[in-house]
Amino acid sequence: MTTPTYMSLYERRVVLVQETLTAHSKLSAKHARDLAVHVLGSLDHIPEKVR
Repeated sequence: MTTPTYMSLYERRVVLVQETLTAHSKLSAKHARDLAVHVLGSLDHIPEKVR
C-alpha cells in the first residue's frame, strides 16, 4: 500500500493550472509550470471583492 504524500493547497492550484495550460497549448511541462506560478501570483493579488 502506498502512503499518501502531502500536497499544499497552493501546489494543488499550481498543478491544476499547469495541467490546463499543457492540455490547451503546446507548452512543455516546465514552461506551463512557470506560467502557472505567474498566473496564480497575479490572481492572488486581485482583491477578493473584484474576483
